[in-house]
Amino acid sequence: MKIAVIAGSSLKKEMETRPHRVGQDIEWIWADQVEDLAQRGDIQLYIDLGFIMDKDRIGQLSRLLPAPVMVNSVVYTLHEIGKPFIRINAWPGFLERSIHELVVPDERTAADLAALYEQLGWSYRLVPDIPGLISARILAMIINEAYYTLQSEISTRPEIDIAMKLGTNYPYGPFEWSERIGITNICHLLSVLSETDNRYSPAESLLSAVKKD
Repeated sequence: MKIAVIAGSSLKKEMETRPHRVGQDIEWIWADQVEDLAQRGDIQLYIDLGFIMDKDRIGQLSRLLPAPVMVNSVVYTLHEIGKPFIRINAWPGFLERSIHELVVPDERTAADLAALYEQLGWSYRLVPDIPGLISARILAMIINEAYYTLQSEISTRPEIDIAMKLGTNYPYGPFEWSERIGITNICHLLSVLSETDNRYSPAESLLSAVKKD
């Protein structure tokens, strides 16, 4: 199977080292830009892990259709993108998980996706086409609460991280997660979510950290 991917070094490593079904060979085709993907034929899956909400980029990716095109779009929905892509939560650390979190535009794409993932021996879960999908919005809220706790001087960053790892068996504490994912990404998602639900309003200490980043 040929899979063409646009990715930076860290996400490339997460994708490339992901276990796949024994006997299913994967030919990874790595690219720096969409134009490089378009020059390759016989691709079973295109993945843009560096996706940005840009009209030109969306237009270039749409020319790869009807082959499956997967985009790392945690915040922007398929409705906003306006093309029948597949959304994946590919924030740093999430590609390593045993189950990918995906959004599909229609039943035909869902069937094609099921066949691809069956070949690869990968697992996934379909979620609603909403900002943050499911896991990212939950994690963003946990990180935000950690920053609220920090600014209230209830505890320190290391103590909060340790408490969450020991108490919930999380692989990372909320501050460790925010550093790995990027506090700008966290703040962007929270800002979008807070437009319809003020529970997601970013903590002042988080906003200050973004300004310093």
